[in-house]
Amino acid sequence: MAEKVILTGATGLVGEGVLLESLANSQIAEVLVVGRKTCGKTHPKLKELLVPSFFELHEVKEQLRGYDACFYCAGVSSAGMNEQDYGYITYDTTLAFAQTLLEINSSIAFCFISGSHTDSTEKGKIMWARVKGKTENALAKMGFETLYHFRPGLMKPTEGQQNVKGYYKVIGKMYGFFKLLFPNNVSTMKAVGQAMINSITKGYPKQILEVSDIKQLAKN
Repeated sequence: MAEKVILTGATGLVGEGVLLESLANSQIAEVLVVGRKTCGKTHPKLKELLVPSFFELHEVKEQLRGYDACFYCAGVSSAGMNEQDYGYITYDTTLAFAQTLLEINSSIAFCFISGSHTDSTEKGKIMWARVKGKTENALAKMGFETLYHFRPGLMKPTEGQQNVKGYYKVIGKMYGFFKLLFPNNVSTMKAVGQAMINSITKGYPKQILEVSDIKQLAKN
């Protein structure tokens, strides 16, 4: 049976890429994009729910019911941010959204976009890696029956993506070079999207998926 999924972060690189894969995949019946601004796309399988904040979902709970999984792709770059501000977006906001979904549907699958070299110890020197690790650890304690942390590295954007920053345009053009030098640190955005879909339709033996896991699962 095809899955109905909630997706966040559709105006960002990863979210847009996962959205495009989900809309094109016959295993996905419906995608509800939740965000503060429109993703700017139309499709028979696409629905959109605009909200002022992920902390203010009580009035739209009924619209979040009936979904099988959440692809949580919302997030920001840590560049120029302090730990408190980055933590508010990456940790606090993610957990608030996840908690609301759990209250509505305790069996919903949750797929969280993290990042390569995330610090599970929460004690390393790299700020973003600590915060991502803290978020992964907190999600793991929330009680999801199905939970996956995806840790992509450099990603080649999918053809047709609009939310592609300058350096990712370079990665797209030089993907073959990066793939040759750093095979375990690069993948296509298409593979990330396909792996997320396969995680909820076929499952995977690991909760934390590094780049090599993402590419393996995308093939299944």
